Amino acid sequence: MQLNEVTFSEATPIDGYGPGFFRVGGNVMRGAALVTETGARRWGGLEDAQPLLDLVGDVDVVFIGTGAEIAHIPGALRSQLEDAGIGVETMSSPAACRTYNVLLSEGRRVAAAVLPV
Repeated sequence: MQLNEVTFSEATPIDGYGPGFFRVGGNVMRGAALVTETGARRWGGLEDAQPLLDLVGDVDVVFIGTGAEIAHIPGALRSQLEDAGIGVETMSSPAACRTYNVLLSEGRRVAAAVLPV
């Protein structure tokens, strides 16, 4: 089996996560985070739609990590994002981090909005 090293060039990967934090591009962020190719910032959680809506034109899909377990997101949030033309995939935060990194390494236009585990 051949293993290939994943490189992200200028993009910002999610390096890891733990109880209450994410490590993004080598920096530790406490609490919920919004991560895009260009960097990471704090996110106010599922009630904070505006930072996600600000991604219109920059991303095609946002992976919403709901913490340690998968959960439904508010229907209004999903509708707002989909109406704005952003695809929404909901999953646990660990799965959202992994999926974001894989698609980011492929050069896809993705973001991850993740709640801590």
